[in-house]
Amino acid sequence: MPAKKTNPKTNTDSVIARSDNGTIQITFTIPFENVKKSRDEAAKEFGKDLEVPGFRKGNAPVDKVIEHVPQNTLLEKTLSKILPKLLADAINVHKIKPAIYPKFELVKAQEGEDWQVRAVTCEIPKIELGDYKKDITGINRAKSLWVPGKVKEEKEPSREEKEQQILKTLIEKINLKVPKVLIEEEVNSRLAKLLERLEKLGLSLESYLASINKTSQTLRQEYEKQSQDAISIDLILSEVAQKENLTIETKDIDAAINAAQADPKLAKELDTPDRRKFIEAILRRRKALDYLTSLM
Repeated sequence: MPAKKTNPKTNTDSVIARSDNGTIQITFTIPFENVKKSRDEAAKEFGKDLEVPGFRKGNAPVDKVIEHVPQNTLLEKTLSKILPKLLADAINVHKIKPAIYPKFELVKAQEGEDWQVRAVTCEIPKIELGDYKKDITGINRAKSLWVPGKVKEEKEPSREEKEQQILKTLIEKINLKVPKVLIEEEVNSRLAKLLERLEKLGLSLESYLASINKTSQTLRQEYEKQSQDAISIDLILSEVAQKENLTIETKDIDAAINAAQADPKLAKELDTPDRRKFIEAILRRRKALDYLTSLM
């Protein structure tokens, strides 16, 4: 059953609903007086640089500014003043930990009436690793894999082959339900990157799909499976790193950034607090995979 909370300071209601697929929906009901206040503030900001016939630049009244600013532009600015605070309050009140920044949908926006906005996000699913060490050490007992000293003619698998088998085993053995919204986010990101590459090559999506004998639907389904596996692996390796207390030192992050010095612009972009945390997370997952490989 959806949980409803009211913020006494803003008189705004927030209702949270969880779906079986891991999606979390937060529906905000915002008093129109709050909307109007934020809209007037947004209009005043636009009005500083706006030239309205009959008024000196920056001196037009709010109602005239609203008439001359594109509706969507004013709407976006208005909501940008309201939603971040409402979201922060809802996260705190409902005790949720969003895995991604929500996508917002304007449900109701009638003049003079309370507005409704829906935010869609998800949380990181709980991960039960089970006896992952046993699962990894058990790989060598599989008949199809190399076993030290068993048959001299057999070749020891490469490190890459070992890693691929480890990742395959983790996905098969650890039951992890990845939220649908998280998969869709990754799929859309991959499709956007594909379209960007095709544009640089001067190719259309239709011609590309024809060349690989696939439809847009089959391509998306393929990306969904790849995205689910990729997200699962990232979450599992992060959990293994946490379980084994694997840490990354500052010098390791610096080394990763220094490796990009050939592209000064990229190196500068990487050397920010958020990017450094991102690099640290990648290195921790890499360290977790190295640890699991050492168990074989």
